[in-house]
Amino acid sequence: MGTLTESERKLIRLVVDGLTNRAITDRLYASVHTVNTHMKHIFTKLDINTRVELTRLAIERGAVANGVD
Repeated sequence: MGTLTESERKLIRLVVDGLTNRAITDRLYASVHTVNTHMKHIFTKLDINTRVELTRLAIERGAVANGVD
């Protein structure tokens, strides 16, 4: 499992909050491509395939407060 960047951690918090990729792009003033790329990297680093798995993992590891590592 790779180490997550601060940008990836920010994305995880927004996913846990229930935002879609489109809503995340609006919130972070980023392109859809950038958000999609970060999401792919997160999924690869955490060896997961869905946003549901990401949310479950983030909650289990306390990502909202600490980031997922």
